[in-house]
Amino acid sequence: MAAGADVRCAVLALLVLDLLATGGDATAGFIKSPLSQRRLTQDSVELHCEAVGNPIPEIQWWFEGNEPNETSAQLWDGAWQDRVKINATYNLHSTSTIYIANLTSDDSGTYECRASNDPDRNHLSKSPKVKWIRSQANVLVIERPVITGQYTSSADKVVLSCNMSAPHAPIKGHKWMLGDKTLKAEEGNSDSFITYTIEGKVEEHSGVYECIYETNPVAKGNVSIEVQPQVVAYKKSEHGNEGDTGVLTCKSLSYPPVGTWVWFRSDQTVPVVNGTDRYIIKSNGNKTELRILKLSIEQDTGDYHCNGTNMMGPGSATVNLRVRSRLAALWPFLGIVAEVLVLVTIIFIYEKRRKPDEVLDDDDGGSAPLKSNATNHKDKNVRQRNAN
Repeated sequence: MAAGADVRCAVLALLVLDLLATGGDATAGFIKSPLSQRRLTQDSVELHCEAVGNPIPEIQWWFEGNEPNETSAQLWDGAWQDRVKINATYNLHSTSTIYIANLTSDDSGTYECRASNDPDRNHLSKSPKVKWIRSQANVLVIERPVITGQYTSSADKVVLSCNMSAPHAPIKGHKWMLGDKTLKAEEGNSDSFITYTIEGKVEEHSGVYECIYETNPVAKGNVSIEVQPQVVAYKKSEHGNEGDTGVLTCKSLSYPPVGTWVWFRSDQTVPVVNGTDRYIIKSNGNKTELRILKLSIEQDTGDYHCNGTNMMGPGSATVNLRVRSRLAALWPFLGIVAEVLVLVTIIFIYEKRRKPDEVLDDDDGGSAPLKSNATNHKDKNVRQRNAN
């Protein structure tokens, strides 16, 4: 598919460059036409059109509804209460894309892409020599079916369900999604009532789940699990050196997102105020961070509470901050040095206090074998003389 598109673009570029090089004129022609589509109300639709010619042709979009006696009307960027967006480029050839948001049933009809490079194409009194070429696509907007989503929960399980009433088209399957992740997919299942089971507590699985029905067009519903913020500390205990900057962090992955973050010290009832008394607070959605400048052992050591609140209520977590002296890092090294010195001293004292007898015993033990060897040689010589 991509290779075919590359070949088409290469041929198009060669054709246009050849026309420009020779100075010849060529009437407009389509190389890509818009495609007919089916959509649901509240959805959006996008149509694309490309044309080639020399000079580069202009592209316009026109619409004719399905109502009797309705005439064509040109569409402009920003039309229909700014629901229409048109993006066009004119580089080597013409391309134009029309995007229509928040569709209604009145948007069903024929959408026409028109192209022309005649110099008199927009003249008010003079007729163009070459008529506008046209390419059409039909868009059918179907009333969105009603999809009811809900959930039930117990101590260790959450069950999501969706039910589509009066399906607009045959159901060929369905799937469940959370964000961009597909949780479950079933092909060939034509049931309008579907379920998905999650193991665990409901507080651990908050979010907006999508139930998607494989119809033409695709129909989507959702199930929202909303809980109080499940606030957790990034680290339950933080350590910092005196004079440095301490950083305490809390987060909540629950839905809805946290709207308000507040920090407290355990020994104070008044919340910590951002920008005062060496405190800097940075909060962004489901994460908050408290920075304490120039840490002090006496003033800053203790427990800090981070409180997050959303539309379902509050949640909190505690972080313990320990401030160490700057010399604290040297204590392990000094301990090792002290141990080495003690060991060297013990060895030195032991060597000094060794008994002289131990040294003499060592010397005698070394000469004894020599004396024995001399005696053996003497006895041997005596035996030899007696034999003679």
